[in-house]
Amino acid sequence: MIQEVIVTTTNEDGSTHIAPMGIKKESELIIIAPFKPSATLENIQRNKSAVINRVDDVRVFAGCLTGHKDWPLLPTEKIKDHRLEVALSHLELGLERFEDDELRPRFYCKQLIEINHKPFQGFSRAQSAVLEAAILVSRLHMLTREKIDQEVEYLAIAIDKTAGKNEKVAWEWLMERIKQYRQVSTQEKTV
Repeated sequence: MIQEVIVTTTNEDGSTHIAPMGIKKESELIIIAPFKPSATLENIQRNKSAVINRVDDVRVFAGCLTGHKDWPLLPTEKIKDHRLEVALSHLELGLERFEDDELRPRFYCKQLIEINHKPFQGFSRAQSAVLEAAILVSRLHMLTREKIDQEVEYLAIAIDKTAGKNEKVAWEWLMERIKQYRQVSTQEKTV
């Protein structure tokens, strides 16, 4: 099973990198498999640590893909890093082993501590739709225009029926990103 989370890592300059990512658990280890190249990959290789943030504010997922990345942070407990203030819970991880790959290397990490901050109330259909749309936006370069339109049309039903303020904001960011992608694609085809 893949869990959609936000991974925070520390950049070389000490700032925090925030990235949405799907993670897996295998035995007692958590697997993080970022694409090459990526800041998450470089940061975990250098620091041998990462933070898993479990969030229900889907604006964070959408924001990471659309340039809205200024989320309040708090220091972590066991490792020198930061977690998202909006995290419902967070896990601090230490690197156990690394498996290289041309496309997606795998970090096998040991959980050092898990802290719960707020109870999880469950996802609404709109929150789930935003998560799916965020994944769609991360793969725009791999999908046809028709597939994108089809997915957006279906996901919009949940937004229209169940979205609150945060979900509407996140949806708008993602739809704007799709629009920008299409404008750039159209311009590149005409050049």
